[in-house]
Amino acid sequence: MANLKKLIDIMSALRGEKGCPWDKEQTRDSLKPFLLEETYEVLEALDEGDSEKIKEELGDLLFQIIFHCQIARERKEFDISDVIDKISRKMLNRHPHVFGKTKFKNKQHFRKYWEEEKNREGKKRESILEGVPKALPSLLRAHKLQKKAARVGFDWEKTEDVFKKMNEELKEFRKALKNKKQSEIEDELGDIFFMLVNISRFVGVNPENALRKTISKFISRFRYIEMKAADKKRSLSDMTLKEMDALWDEAKKREK
Repeated sequence: MANLKKLIDIMSALRGEKGCPWDKEQTRDSLKPFLLEETYEVLEALDEGDSEKIKEELGDLLFQIIFHCQIARERKEFDISDVIDKISRKMLNRHPHVFGKTKFKNKQHFRKYWEEEKNREGKKRESILEGVPKALPSLLRAHKLQKKAARVGFDWEKTEDVFKKMNEELKEFRKALKNKKQSEIEDELGDIFFMLVNISRFVGVNPENALRKTISKFISRFRYIEMKAADKKRSLSDMTLKEMDALWDEAKKREK
């Protein structure tokens, strides 16, 4: 708590009369990109598994939270202690099986209680699809929306049914390509992406995590091709696709 107070005092000084000009001029809106950027840097550190980097990036994210709390305090709305108190009470209320004497029969029973507790907190919504932020990356947002729909039974019964639907979407996409109508192509490609998210959800994989890891692999393998080309004093534009594919396969073998 002493360290937390120290950070709060630093933030207060940065926003104070003799503080940093840049920090003093920041607003909730101007800080939005930094909050998002720091969140993704935490995710990258988690993917890499580097504990020192995770510690550093979590600190940067915490600083953004303290920043927003300082602005709220200046506006006489709330401060960091109010934020901590609110989330603490929320977690205590939502986990009576841990902090109380309530017993749940299974996950479904707990899920029902969780939704009822959110309703008691004033979060009852007209649609079960509400509550998923529009600002989320599209893959993650699609995943969350599909999970919400699946909770009330709007889902396939077996994997084969999911693949059958995927094949239907692929046929429609090929038809759109044949018609050469850009709007149709975009719509059908969107349906394919949505189905891929459905498949990932159905097999228990987070699509955002899966794609992020694949992107990291692509970067690593492509960098290998670049380094090998540089060793031979060759430009990638001078290499054939066959040569680059061979180096790509080498990079894959190195990962194993």
